[in-house]
Amino acid sequence: MCMNVSLGVAVALKQALTPEFKAYQYQVLSNCRAMANALINHGYKIVTGGSDNHLILLDLRPNGTDGGRAEKVLEAAAIACNKNTCPGDKSALRPSGLRFGSPALTSRGMVEDDFRKVAEFIHRGIQVTLDIQASLQPKATLKEFKEALAGEGKHQERVAELRGRWRLSLGVPHAWSGGTLKTRFQDEMFSCHLPHHHTS
Repeated sequence: MCMNVSLGVAVALKQALTPEFKAYQYQVLSNCRAMANALINHGYKIVTGGSDNHLILLDLRPNGTDGGRAEKVLEAAAIACNKNTCPGDKSALRPSGLRFGSPALTSRGMVEDDFRKVAEFIHRGIQVTLDIQASLQPKATLKEFKEALAGEGKHQERVAELRGRWRLSLGVPHAWSGGTLKTRFQDEMFSCHLPHHHTS
């Protein structure tokens, strides 16, 4: 291991021992639980039944859609997520899961109430996904779904409205109660950026 890597690891380990970083990690976990519970209240199934870490995996099969389609809608609304396979999926080409994490927005100073709002935006995005699917043939391909999403009309208007409300909600996050956590960790180590809108 070269010297600069060793020094970087040493600095990271030292920072991980600070009370501020421990408070940040606690908030990451608490935020993820709040988001998970809010999504459960919206009727979504979480593969593990909840969350004990910084990630959740939604199984969208009970809702009648899949991770690939929902991911495209949420990406268009500037909400970062990842399609992911769930136990029982027959093909990785059409994964039924959608994965979310809490560290990035926690680094922006968001707390539990904010993550409940995040869950609401996710729910709205999935509802748009279902509406687009309903406008297509039952066996429509992902390519056809993406074309419908990108086309002019009510679907694009709803996505644009969702994107605008989502970005507005991120404009003024709560001040982090830990004070120094934001300056020491958010600005130096955990800054995050909204994904650029694209239709690929």
